[in-house]
Amino acid sequence: MTQDVHPVPDKDPEDWTTGDEPMTGPQESYLNTLAQEAGEQVPEGLSKADASRLIDELQARTGRGTDS
Repeated sequence: MTQDVHPVPDKDPEDWTTGDEPMTGPQESYLNTLAQEAGEQVPEGLSKADASRLIDELQARTGRGTDS
């Protein structure tokens, strides 16, 4: 039996209720990895929402996190 799976649309970080809290440890770790690959520095004191946006940007630049 196959279940019908519908992807849940991503919620805009601007709409996150906890978006202004400091980024999480996993976000910081992943950002450091992406930034190193992109030759960038991770700004200090990022919020969860800002970290998410930067992750998206760096994934696009490095090709990480894509399905291809």
